[in-house]
Amino acid sequence: MNRGRRVELSPAFVLHHRPWRDTSRMLEVFSRDHGRLTLFARGARGPKSRLASVLRPFEPLLISWSGRGDAAQLTQAELDVEARGAGAALPATALMPAWYLNELLLKLTLRNDPQPAVYALYAATLAGLRDAVALETTLRRFEIRFLELLGYGVDFASDARAGEPLRADAYYHFHPGLGFVRINGGEGGDAHPGALLLEIAADRLDAPAVRDEARRVLRAALAASLEGRELRTRAVARALGRGGTSRSNGDRQT
Repeated sequence: MNRGRRVELSPAFVLHHRPWRDTSRMLEVFSRDHGRLTLFARGARGPKSRLASVLRPFEPLLISWSGRGDAAQLTQAELDVEARGAGAALPATALMPAWYLNELLLKLTLRNDPQPAVYALYAATLAGLRDAVALETTLRRFEIRFLELLGYGVDFASDARAGEPLRADAYYHFHPGLGFVRINGGEGGDAHPGALLLEIAADRLDAPAVRDEARRVLRAALAASLEGRELRTRAVARALGRGGTSRSNGDRQT
């Protein structure tokens, strides 16, 4: 009888987990070599379970499993010490941005579709979030590169209709799936200043105005890719903002 494949010690991250039966968990994992998949971890919630302290989001793991389809069983998991290095755990200020990354991977990657470049980008971005410095800049760079790797990249340097470089003194509309198109008139509404777009194209994201502009464009690009699906992390961030949390710690980042 064919019991399916066996995979040994594949680099992976846990993106999400939820209880399954009495003491087990259902895991959504992102494997470097096998893409996104669901695994069942038996006994992972027991009081004496060794796996309970290992199967944590945002930590690089080496995992083994056996089975086929959506019924594969986790057989082993350990911290990838070499990939983890000596860095600190994610600070509290980086947790919401990190969950935002996980939600993007869950909603925009395909199951069983290996994407090692996306895996490397995600791992590098988590390492940047651990430093708790320039969180917004780290997220904007992730979004730009993530969209490129998925085939939805935004060209911040060219007029999509005229085929010419953007002009710093002009204004543009952004059309997801097409790009920037020059408009007559000045700032306001949906207009995007060419000067700020060119700063984004040059990866100069230090100025708040440039980061805000990048966030506007990337939100529109991601919304088109999500096809109407809402990101729960953004809803939570908005709720926290209404509760008195600084907007820079929530919705402004995601």
